[in-house]
Amino acid sequence: MPHFDEEKQLKKISEFHEKEEEDLAKMLADKYGIGYIDLSIVSIEPEALRLIAEDAARHALLAPFRVVEKKLFLAVHSPQKKETVFAITEFERQGFTVVVFMSSMASLERAWQRYADLSYARGEKAGVLEISNEDIAYFIGRLKSFNDITSLIGETIGDEKSHQLSRLLEIILAGAMGIDASDIHVEPEEGKTRLRIRLDGVLRDVSFFNESMYKLISSRIKLVSGMKLNITDVAQDGRFSVVLGDTAIEIRSSVLPGTYGESIVLRLLNPKIINIPFGDLGIDPFLKELILREIHKPNGMVLTTGPTGSGKTTSLYAFMKKIYSPGSKIITIENPIEYHIEGIVQTQTDEKKGYTFFTGLRASLRQDPDVIMIGEIRDPETAKTAVDASLTGHLVFSTLHTNNAAGSIPRLIGLGVNPKIIASAINITMAQRLVRILCKVCKKEDAQTEDERGVIDEILGGIVARRVLNTGILWRSVGCDQCNGTGFRGQIGLYEGILLDQAVEAIIDQNPSDREVKKVSRPQGILDMREDGIIKVLAGTTTLEELGRVLDMAGER
Repeated sequence: MPHFDEEKQLKKISEFHEKEEEDLAKMLADKYGIGYIDLSIVSIEPEALRLIAEDAARHALLAPFRVVEKKLFLAVHSPQKKETVFAITEFERQGFTVVVFMSSMASLERAWQRYADLSYARGEKAGVLEISNEDIAYFIGRLKSFNDITSLIGETIGDEKSHQLSRLLEIILAGAMGIDASDIHVEPEEGKTRLRIRLDGVLRDVSFFNESMYKLISSRIKLVSGMKLNITDVAQDGRFSVVLGDTAIEIRSSVLPGTYGESIVLRLLNPKIINIPFGDLGIDPFLKELILREIHKPNGMVLTTGPTGSGKTTSLYAFMKKIYSPGSKIITIENPIEYHIEGIVQTQTDEKKGYTFFTGLRASLRQDPDVIMIGEIRDPETAKTAVDASLTGHLVFSTLHTNNAAGSIPRLIGLGVNPKIIASAINITMAQRLVRILCKVCKKEDAQTEDERGVIDEILGGIVARRVLNTGILWRSVGCDQCNGTGFRGQIGLYEGILLDQAVEAIIDQNPSDREVKKVSRPQGILDMREDGIIKVLAGTTTLEELGRVLDMAGER
């Protein structure tokens, strides 16, 4: 007896009806003298859909699917329908040139389903990713750990509905913000894509997903960052902001072509993390008093050095807030502006438009400032102009990329600054790193090993007036739910500084190395970063292993 497959027959009938409807739409397109479009095989742009609400689009039996400047491409079911004509007239009144295409109802329904994608991220355009308050509150409330983020990403990837997949970037961003991460890394590999998040300076794997998910995230990041979607063989940089209620968190984006696709890095400039008071930076009390004295002087230069991600800008922001008063004018030249400070004029460089640190500095000097902050000195013109400004009645804050405080002097000489004026220009030069803070909930006390005691005593021996004793006790990292199992929560700075006193000034004309500068500055009694770190280790703030992660513990004093 033959078997009748009802489901298969119904599917065939449905496919026949769909083909019949598409054929009818093509015939009507010829009748009206307009084009025909099948929306199941074309890309529907979110920006086009946002031009009309879903209920209005359904009522008028139309769907906008592409917009190029003021040219709007519109799919309709009946060009003569009263509601359709009215909607087209409204688009034209808004200045759009409307190009109409005939479409079947099934095709329009596919487009209308895309409105679900828009409920999670509103205002998606170059420069802004606006997430609804309800969604971000839900995400951040739920995503408190790496395990939470991994779990929700897994759920979302497993649900292949388009409205679920469209929220993947929001989940990743909200998860990173929820645990106070600083960076997100999306790294395509052979057969998979790795997602990593940097928390307290250390990268950790969060999830893996397939190529289709990677393409979805990549395209969306490029769109909101203002990058070119069709270019995949050259590096691109961009930026966008995530709007959370009244707060905008700036995000710097970078893509780099690789063997299996473009590597993507997002740096989150969260004001909550950047806005640290001067007293909470972790500066040794002796150095803190020196810095306070130098930043309250009416002129001169304060330099802080260190690698990318060492907290230099955070320190300079704390300095500026400490000295700000309504009677002084402070101007900053930054790239990007990481945190907006009330009462301070902040300007952002844009090299594509020719607005560099040098041009910004030169323009700022015409604004009658008392204090100028330069995000980075990296070329001879900026270095010379900044030094001149510090000698002509301005207090100048800036950063340099050197390994230590002593390296600032040979670096400035290398940039062409006259050695004879460096000592007169610079008040203090500093260097810093960030180390993770032991989790207060789970850290445990332990006795030092013989090797640990040897390292600690060797470094303590170099401290002028030996400010601390080695009790033989250390604190160890353990790991708990409060710290995502890392044993650490938060970061604190390690600092060193050098004053430009007579001893240092005496050797500047000899084009000294950083080692020579450091040697003659030792009598100043300022801790170097290794010594500052050892004191924090003995205080139970961090661990010896963590110190070794960011510093060369065998380096010369």
